[in-house]
Amino acid sequence: MRALLVEDDGDIAEDVARALTGAGYLVEHATDGESAWFLGDTEDFAVVVLDLGLPRLDGLSVLKRWRAAGRTFPVLILSARSAWTEKVDGIDAGADDYLAKPFEIGELLARVRALVRRAGGHATPLVTIGRLTLDTTRMSVSVDGAPQKISTLEYRLLDYLAHQNGRTVSAGELAEHLHGAEGAADANAIEALIARLRRKIGRDVIETRRGFGYLLSGA
Repeated sequence: MRALLVEDDGDIAEDVARALTGAGYLVEHATDGESAWFLGDTEDFAVVVLDLGLPRLDGLSVLKRWRAAGRTFPVLILSARSAWTEKVDGIDAGADDYLAKPFEIGELLARVRALVRRAGGHATPLVTIGRLTLDTTRMSVSVDGAPQKISTLEYRLLDYLAHQNGRTVSAGELAEHLHGAEGAADANAIEALIARLRRKIGRDVIETRRGFGYLLSGA
């Protein structure tokens, strides 16, 4: 899944980006509000981590613009402003959660996972769809209760499909969330990845809707 990190502090951004990448996210990083607004307005993300104190355009204004434009991705505000009034302003502007600096990376990851989970219609870290179960905390997969050995890229594909509320996802959309905007047109790579996954976890776990894309069986 793609995550947008909007943070102008280089040290914080490096730590958060490393943690999100380790948790299976493909991270895009913006260092100012104008760049962040453009990215969020033109590209799709599974979650956004948004600082408020940004150059060029403050984070609250960025968030309000996104919501006014109908952008519905979950947003976690990450800010040094910890007063309850600031939190209320952030939530009222359309944020889904608020984490004050300084913070623990483990808590940030837990909150991000929870936002993505809720957006995908799941209540717990164990996501079961048909024969497939994903443990989103451990980034592990089992089929019919049997653990499966898969790559990080394969896990990310299954994770993205599992959080779509049964929606059929095109090969182009999958490529964008696995490889970024530049990889969105590489449908052949997605077909090859799914073929490899089916050999590992069973052909019936991922369905193909001809002309539309893919979804998990039982979704």
